[in-house]
Amino acid sequence: MNNEKIERINFLARKSKSEGLTEEEKFEQAELRKEYIEAYRRNLESQLQTIVVVDDKGNRSKLKKKNVN
Repeated sequence: MNNEKIERINFLARKSKSEGLTEEEKFEQAELRKEYIEAYRRNLESQLQTIVVVDDKGNRSKLKKKNVN
């Protein structure tokens, strides 16, 4: 996600609070938010994959992804 898109998200949020959004702007805002959340999740997952847990015996292991149903 680039800075232009983040600035656009912020602009639409401010405009929504002050004067309201058109239907096109609401759709654009929803799409931008969805894209932002997906990028955030990818970044977080990437960071979590680099974490190593060390137990009391000094054994190192990576975090394991939980299956959430």
